[in-house]
Amino acid sequence: MKRRQRLAAIVAGTATAVATALGAGLLLSPNAGAQDGVTAQAQALWTNPNTQAAEWVAENPNDWRAAMIRDRVAETPAGTWFTQHNPSTIQSQVQGVVSAAAADGAAPIMVVYNIPNRDCGGHSGGGAPDHQSYRQWVDAFAAGLSGPAYIILEPDTLPHDCADQNQRQQINQSLIHATQAIKNADSQAKVYIDIGNSDWLAPSTAAQRLQDAGVQYADGFALNVSNYRTTQESSDYAHQIQNIIGSNKGAVLDTSRNGNGPLGSEWCDPTGRAIGSYPTTSTGIAGIDAFLWVKLVGEADGCAGSAGQFIPDLAYQLANAAGSDWPGQVEPTDPVTSDDPTSDDPTSDDPTTGGPGEGDCTVHVDVVSDWGSGWQGKVSMTPDQAVNGWTVSWTWPGSQSVTSSWNTQLSSSGSTVTASDVGWNASVSAGQTKELFGFVASGPAADFDVAC
Repeated sequence: MKRRQRLAAIVAGTATAVATALGAGLLLSPNAGAQDGVTAQAQALWTNPNTQAAEWVAENPNDWRAAMIRDRVAETPAGTWFTQHNPSTIQSQVQGVVSAAAADGAAPIMVVYNIPNRDCGGHSGGGAPDHQSYRQWVDAFAAGLSGPAYIILEPDTLPHDCADQNQRQQINQSLIHATQAIKNADSQAKVYIDIGNSDWLAPSTAAQRLQDAGVQYADGFALNVSNYRTTQESSDYAHQIQNIIGSNKGAVLDTSRNGNGPLGSEWCDPTGRAIGSYPTTSTGIAGIDAFLWVKLVGEADGCAGSAGQFIPDLAYQLANAAGSDWPGQVEPTDPVTSDDPTSDDPTSDDPTTGGPGEGDCTVHVDVVSDWGSGWQGKVSMTPDQAVNGWTVSWTWPGSQSVTSSWNTQLSSSGSTVTASDVGWNASVSAGQTKELFGFVASGPAADFDVAC
């Protein structure tokens, strides 16, 4: 297959999984994230070459999921999380990140996540032993900074309600201390205090909590970290907050997993989600300073695996669900011909003409993974002529039954399955083999082709 060509970077959770914070000694390698053709209006964002996704790709180059995870996850700028209370090494760790980013001419996305009793002791619990220790740790963090950086302060801390009045006061003082320490140490650093997502606090409550926590000293606030709310909804919510605290305070949105929006109120590794807009500091939306990938795609929230654990299937599903027109990631389908290049047999095995004897369109049902009692499948289409709007149907060969699906409207009647597009994935180009949707099924795994 041909390597995807990436477009310029300017194209534009309630619980937060603990992501692995990478040490300085691992970070001095060429940048995959500094994009060619970035205009003067956009700040190049740094791609950490040693995320769990990048390490998995390097260790599994022949895995069928590797190309998708490499091109859409490992090579996309995303957050480097600082989650450990390591006062003796945090300064050098930060220096390693900013020096590697500077060498690549890009700004890192950095997440400070060490406040005492973070996540209210939930999936991502932990943090510094007390607020005095935290403030000293933050001072050391700030001392390691130099040059441009986008810094997200303490995801989910302000929206949570587990703190009493005295604890809330300590939290606010620590966030003020952290903001001022970072801004005093590095004038080019942009600091955004996290305030959850648009489905959590009323805008007036969010605004008050930001003001109490010193947003006046910060560049603004962060929304949607590790969550799935749409960019439109998050932008509208940001503007409501800005109407209260002042339009001079910008917002950054985590678009790492909001491509399909939320699955109701489910925040913990919901199925059928997709990566969202490519990270950029040129959003085209007033008051929105950047779309950032803060959450690391493929690292679990705490349900698909332990918080922060990288799961290849999760990364692949999120990346693949974005569709073939995801910014900068168009994969051409290489033509496949018969073994005999002189053959004129109209039933030769050519997927660009619908497969052997299948007419002008073929639907492929393929097994993604099989765990005995159930399995995951995907459905693709290869049409001879362009399709705009599809409905596909097949009859199971045995006792199979769909238990869940994503990126489709699907119904079953006995052993017959009927599925249709959901709008954004309605188009399939002539000769293209395009994945339409995915599903989980019970019964024995089955792969087969059917005529459209």
